[in-house]
Amino acid sequence: MPPAGYTEPMFQARRFKHCPTCGHAVEYRVPADDNRERAMCASCGGIHYENPINVVGTLPVWGDGADGQVLLCKRAIEPRYGLWTLPAGFLEIGETAAQGAQRETDEEAGAQIELHDLYCLLNVVKVGQIHLFYRATLLSPEFNPGPETLEARLFHEHEVPWDEIAFRTVRETLKRFFEDRRLGRAYALHTADIA
Repeated sequence: MPPAGYTEPMFQARRFKHCPTCGHAVEYRVPADDNRERAMCASCGGIHYENPINVVGTLPVWGDGADGQVLLCKRAIEPRYGLWTLPAGFLEIGETAAQGAQRETDEEAGAQIELHDLYCLLNVVKVGQIHLFYRATLLSPEFNPGPETLEARLFHEHEVPWDEIAFRTVRETLKRFFEDRRLGRAYALHTADIA
C-alpha cells in the first residue's frame, strides 16, 4: 500500500504486458519494499521499472548576435508531420546526452555543429519524457537532411513560424533563447515543467 500522502503521477505508463525475462503476463502491483505500482511477474518474480524517456537535441545557430539564425527542421514523420522542430530525438543506450544530441542533429538536419553547454531541461511529466537541448554553433549553412526531415532551414527570430512549431518544448526553448539574446544575458541553463 502506498504511504499516506502519496498520489499517483499524472502519467501512468503501462508499457509491459509480458515479462521481458520469461514472457509470462505481468500484473501491476506495489512491491513490498516500494511505494508505487510496478510490472510484476508472478511466474519468475521479476519486477520491471518504467522510467521517463530522454529526448535530446540542439539549438543550432548560424551567425552572431541579433543577426544569428536558428536551424529548424520540418518533420517528415508523425507525430506532427509537416511542422517545424529543433533537431532532436530519443537518447540511445550507450551514448551520453551530448552525443545523442549531436547524432540527432546530424541525422535530422545533416548539420555540422560545435556543441556547447546544456541550455534547456524540460520535464514533460504527462508523457513521461525529459527534453534536453544543447546550444550549438553551426559550422556551415549547408544541410543534408535525413529521411525524418522534409526540409532544414535557417530562420531569423522574426521569421520563425511560431504557429507551425511541432512541440511545446521546442517553442519554450526558442522563446528563452531569443529573450536571453535580446536582453544580452548569458546563456545559463533553463529548467521548466511542461504541464
